[in-house]
Amino acid sequence: MPITWTKSSYSTDTDNCVEFAEGPNPVPVRDSKRPEGPHLAFPRDSWTTFVDALKGEATEAAR
Repeated sequence: MPITWTKSSYSTDTDNCVEFAEGPNPVPVRDSKRPEGPHLAFPRDSWTTFVDALKGEATEAAR
C-alpha cells in the first residue's frame, strides 16, 4: 500500500520542512526538500508525544 505523505501545516511552498505519513507504525518522517531521500521512523506513541509537545509550545508562544 503506498504511503501518503503530509507536509507540516507550518510549512509554506518556499520553505523546507518535514513530511510525515499517517497510519503506519512506526511513523515515517522525511525532509520535504528530499522526498526521494531516506526517512526516519518513530514509534507512534513517541511521535504523538512529540507532536503534542510542539502544539503545547505553539500555544504557549501565542499567549
